[in-house]
Formats: sequence, structure tokens, C-alpha cells
Amino acid sequence: MDSQQIGASETPAYVILGATGGIGSALSKRLAKRGADVLMCGRDTTKLAALQAAAGGETALVDARSLDSVESAVQSAVDHFGRLDGIANCVGSLLLKPAHLTTEEEWRATLAANLDSAFATVRAASKVMMRTGGSIVLVASAAARTGFPNHEAIAAAKAGVMGLALSAASTYAGYGIRVNAVAPGLVETPMTEALTRNEAAAKASRAMHALGRLGSPNDVAGALDWLLSTESAWVTGQVLGVDGGLATVRTRVKV
Repeated sequence: MDSQQIGASETPAYVILGATGGIGSALSKRLAKRGADVLMCGRDTTKLAALQAAAGGETALVDARSLDSVESAVQSAVDHFGRLDGIANCVGSLLLKPAHLTTEEEWRATLAANLDSAFATVRAASKVMMRTGGSIVLVASAAARTGFPNHEAIAAAKAGVMGLALSAASTYAGYGIRVNAVAPGLVETPMTEALTRNEAAAKASRAMHALGRLGSPNDVAGALDWLLSTESAWVTGQVLGVDGGLATVRTRVKV
């Protein structure tokens, strides 16, 4: 992305980390469709090019696990768009293993993809938004709210994301910075294909969600879009469950 300064604009500007994933790409397209300036960040040039062709906007190669890489991307967005209204971290991973079978490499990778990237997002965005205010949105998981078997690593990482969001919301509220998170259930994305394309596993997963279906990327992107926008201007320090009832509702009974 060119870092050419183009001056302040009235058009809202956003940075999306993990933009080439299922949820990130859905969010990027929603923001672009409503006329926002969007810097879509990812680690795969081919996927970024395809997303740019579909959504427009700007792209940048970013390793969201790196504090410096995320800070550079945020500064590039400010230099290019002249402002930063919001940032969403849609980076994530999925590891379904019990703790005793999880290797140290898998544990560290899970923390890096989910918690390190979230911390890098808050750190970089807050430095800029302390001057202007803005919205930071992270992605947690229903697994951090309810005990599911074989989710130890991902649940721990996502619980850290929730704690990070709450603490940062308190720290930066005086600067007009809102920090929130969404906690999805099982969403049908390329990352979850190993589960969702197995009919037996998909059927069992659907039965765990009170609304009787798995989530779509747009289900979560809609909530992220709202939290980024000024429509949620009085919302901070919240973890919004977008999970079909997975974390809170245990039965499906028709009356």
C-alpha cells in the first residue's frame, strides 16, 4: 500500500486484520459497500488480490502476530486515509485437542494467532486513537464462556482476548476509544471446513446451537460492522455473543 498522505477525509476509515478469512472478508466487503475506506490486511498476496478485486479498498501484507507489523499497518492507514475510525482483528486459529496431547509448538502458535494479534491490535490502534477516539473490535469465542471438550488451548487464548478487551475498554474510555469483542459460535468458514464438511460433526454442532444452525460469516460481520460504526457509540467493554445461543441456551423446545 502506498503511504502517500492524502489529507483528512470525511469518509470513515478502517483497518481489518485477517481480512482474507471468512469473517474478515465478509466484514471488508460490508464496509466497502457502505463507502468506507478500508485497509485489508493479511499474509497471502494471492488471497489479498482476490479480495481487493471483489471489494475494492487497499491491501497490505501484515503479520498480525507481530506488534511492529501491525503498528506499521495502522500508521500506513492513517497516512493514506488521513484518519482511523476503527480496527477489527479477525485473525484466528482453531485447535481441537485435549491439553495432554497439545504440543508446545501448537500452544505457542494458538496464543500467537489469537492473543498476540489481539494485543498488537489494541496496542497499535490505541496509540493513534488517543488523539481522535475510535472503535477497536476483537474476536473471542463462545468456547471461552462455556466448557467444551478438547478446546483448552483455543479457549484459553480467547478468554485472554475477552480479558484484554475489558481492561483496554477501561484504560482508554477517557480518550473516546471504545473496545469491544464478539464471541462467535461455530461459523462456516474455510478455517472450520474440517468440522463443517463432516456431516456427522456438523449435525452434532448444529444441535448444540439453540437456533439449530451454524453461523455464517455475515452473521458475525454484521455485529463487527455495528460495533465499528457510530451506531454503537455508547457501547464499550462488551463481549457480544453471536453464537446462535451456544454459550447460554441449552435446549430447543417448541411451545
